[in-house]
Amino acid sequence: MFTGLIQSIGTIKKNNLGVVVDGCKPFSPLKLGDSVSVDGVCLTVSELMNDSFVANISEETLQRTNLAEKAQRNGYVNLEPALRLSDRLGGHIVSGHIDGMGKVVLIEDLKNSWNLKVSWDDLHFCRYMCDKASISLNGISLTIAEIYDDGCKFSVAVIPHTWSNTCLQFLKIGEKVNLEVDLMAKYAEKLLKTNKNNDFISKQSDIISSKWLDEQGWN
Repeated sequence: MFTGLIQSIGTIKKNNLGVVVDGCKPFSPLKLGDSVSVDGVCLTVSELMNDSFVANISEETLQRTNLAEKAQRNGYVNLEPALRLSDRLGGHIVSGHIDGMGKVVLIEDLKNSWNLKVSWDDLHFCRYMCDKASISLNGISLTIAEIYDDGCKFSVAVIPHTWSNTCLQFLKIGEKVNLEVDLMAKYAEKLLKTNKNNDFISKQSDIISSKWLDEQGWN
């Protein structure tokens, strides 16, 4: 698990075993088997190389994220080590499991912030979007400022500190970004569907009524 608070900017490049990620010095030392969020993707340290590490990447991850494209050009990535139980949860709970990619459609430099507008590639995830909800964009915990087209497009406001300390400063119009919706939204949807379709749960729910509570002495 991660918080979406980036601790360093690194780079990623291809190698025979997968990818090499550089730029981990601010949160070293790492150990074999540690988890690191790389642009929002949870990768496992399989080999250590000074302030770099090697990670293997599955076909699923390459297809669903922007890491393959970034590794081709030694691109910049946001880095965050896994959350410890003693850490502060300053952002929101981020699993590091990317839902899909989006495309940057607007970068607006305002007086006190930057306004980013992003559109989903996979419209399946539009239903999880709502104003002021949390979203992980390239591993960064951000708050949705506004939604458009029933959530298929959304904007986020980025403060100067976040802009200058993450890879957002290198974004270009049309660039692909990794997106992970708030876990709570998906769990809530799953529970609602289960309750609706499960006859046993429906029958149990019918038992608990005002009359039943009175009979049990709950006044």
